[in-house]
Amino acid sequence: MWQHLLFEFLGTGLMILFGVGVHCDDVLKRTKYAGSGHLFAITTWAFGISVCLFIFGGVCINPAMALAQAILGMIPWSWFVPYVIAEFLGAFVGACLVWFMYADHFRTSEQEVDPIKIRNIFSTNPGERNLPRNYLVEVVATTIFLTAIFAVAKNYESQLPIGVGLIVWAIGMGLGGTTGFAMNQARDLGPRLAYQVLPIGNKTDNDWAYGLIVPGTAPFVGAALAALAASAMHFA
Repeated sequence: MWQHLLFEFLGTGLMILFGVGVHCDDVLKRTKYAGSGHLFAITTWAFGISVCLFIFGGVCINPAMALAQAILGMIPWSWFVPYVIAEFLGAFVGACLVWFMYADHFRTSEQEVDPIKIRNIFSTNPGERNLPRNYLVEVVATTIFLTAIFAVAKNYESQLPIGVGLIVWAIGMGLGGTTGFAMNQARDLGPRLAYQVLPIGNKTDNDWAYGLIVPGTAPFVGAALAALAASAMHFA
């Protein structure tokens, strides 16, 4: 089990290194790729996750996926909480490492970039705040995301890393424009906590009310629905 926990920690941290890193590239001043836009960011998230799966194998790197696998009997329930802890720690450490790598750019950007944009480097936040609708978006996105992963794992197992990357890319492009498609509590709340504690100047409100409610719980609802769908369609 300890190897599983280590891989969950490292895999989630590497995912955040790619994901938060690409948002730094896009948002912060004087990076090589400043202003590169959403297509650049979503593509990096997608294939960054593929890289994680190539390195660490079939890791969850997502508390929602861990829940779905526990419901389906793919991992023991006793592993669920340790997985979640390892994933949150990995996401937090990954975000802190990204900050360290881009610390000069954060300093350059403190008074020049909207602090909300800097906060959104770390966490997902809706363009239009409507909690019931935001919640539904995250449930739908997570349900599709996890169900599709189970389908690829069942039918195209050898292509799983690339398949998951394509799924993330498609969902990000098609469904990500409203909430930023968290689909993963560790991905949102780990870096959100890092933003809270890191010495970043000119901070804005971290919006924990949104973070704890929408990306904090909606992916679990999506995970339960995905487990039901995967079971009904014999993907797991």
